[in-house]
Amino acid sequence: MQIDSTILENLEKLSHLHIDEDKKVEIIAQLSDILSYVENLNELDTDHLDASFSTLQGGTLMRSDEPYCDSAISHDILSNAPQSQDDFFIVPAIIE
Repeated sequence: MQIDSTILENLEKLSHLHIDEDKKVEIIAQLSDILSYVENLNELDTDHLDASFSTLQGGTLMRSDEPYCDSAISHDILSNAPQSQDDFFIVPAIIE
C-alpha cells in the first residue's frame, strides 16, 4: 500500500491533526516506509502456528494478584507534582 495525499488528508481528519504543507511530502515518505516494512510480516508462514502460540516453554507465567500498598510510592509520585496536599494533587479550578 502506498500513501498519497488523499490518504494523508483522511488521516489528518481522523486524527484531528494538522500537518504543514512543507512537511506533507516527508510524512508521506515516512508512512510509506513504515507500511512497506510492516508488509514484510505478510511473508511469514503462520499457517502451522496455533493462535495461542508462545515462545515460552509452558506458556506465560502468572504472578499472584495480591494487593500491595506502599506509602512511599504515593509520596514519590506526589513529590514530582507542582503542588500537592494531603496525598492529593492541587490543580487549577476548571469550572467556576
